Amino acid sequence: MKCLVVVAHPLPDSLCRSLARLAADRLEAAGHEVTIEDLYGSGFAPALTEAERRSYYAAAFDASAVAGEAARLADAEALVLVFPTWWYGFPAVLKGWFDRVWAPGIAFDHAADFGPIKPRLKLRHALAVTTLGSPWWIDTLVLWQPVRRILRLAIFGACARGARFTMLSLHSAENPPRQRVERFERRIAAVLDRWPAR
Repeated sequence: MKCLVVVAHPLPDSLCRSLARLAADRLEAAGHEVTIEDLYGSGFAPALTEAERRSYYAAAFDASAVAGEAARLADAEALVLVFPTWWYGFPAVLKGWFDRVWAPGIAFDHAADFGPIKPRLKLRHALAVTTLGSPWWIDTLVLWQPVRRILRLAIFGACARGARFTMLSLHSAENPPRQRVERFERRIAAVLDRWPAR
């Protein structure tokens, strides 16, 4: 499959970047075609532009400033997102990638009556890998996993309904023991190993 690995962390030596590299290597070893989208490394600008917003409901969305990112997303059959969860949400650069690239004519089409949008993406598999400083019980029991719900219901649910979605979260990740990181890496590998080569 054509796999897009999107990583959103500003530090080159971060755990997130290490996990993204692990995912890409695992997919390549299984015979998949892998493209890495490094949002910080590429200097991706997260703010929706005036031209993009004005064209959002026009006959054609102005994707000229994100043409490369849009083409890679539209071409992907599988997507791996690797990012830290900050304040129980996405890093700004990843939220901006959703705002600017998951746009009309790329990730979805508007309904003629402004009703529910119609999905366009051909994703078959999606994996979100995130690290959180908080313990699992605050994310799960207090806040009800807000990032997972947004991804599953609002983003993939609207734009890639056929995708099989999995999310793996490493909680209390400020200074985790190496053994716990290795267990988490094995969980990532187990998910990716289930993705068919065709």
